[in-house]
Amino acid sequence: MTRDELILRTRQLVDEGERLAAQPSLGALQVWLQLSDDLLARAWGSMDRYHLAWLMVGKPKGIVRGRAMTADEEADYVREVASQKIAALRMSLDAVDRQGMPFVGETGGVSPGAPADGATGGTDPSGNAPDRAPDRSGLPADPALTERLAEARRSAEAHRDHGERRAPRPDRMQR
Repeated sequence: MTRDELILRTRQLVDEGERLAAQPSLGALQVWLQLSDDLLARAWGSMDRYHLAWLMVGKPKGIVRGRAMTADEEADYVREVASQKIAALRMSLDAVDRQGMPFVGETGGVSPGAPADGATGGTDPSGNAPDRAPDRSGLPADPALTERLAEARRSAEAHRDHGERRAPRPDRMQR
């Protein structure tokens, strides 16, 4: 997926979410959530329960338990969940469009500040920014942070064998 495709599809999903909030439908919400989850997973990787809880997506404040929702409660639920997911989609759009962050499924496109004239300063021969993991995005390194990271790696390497058993355990102690 290119950067331009991700931006276009994200904007379409935001627009559809706003329409959904204006005209709530539980069935349409479920389809829209699946489409938006698929796009976000393709661009940023799958989200586990921790990420979703942090984003507060699908965690309405006034949840109804033990009975069917009334039409008004269902509409409120759809609006609330849609507004939460719209916020997550807007964060994604901001990251890829304004901030030019690299994303998992990137196969081309030009990020803001990248040369569009085919110059290859850090780009592939087609002039596109390379597909790199976020920690290898080409951002200038902070020397102090780089040294702290190297020290943490050296310390971890020195303690790598701490989880291994050092002496055999007698049979009577194993239960």
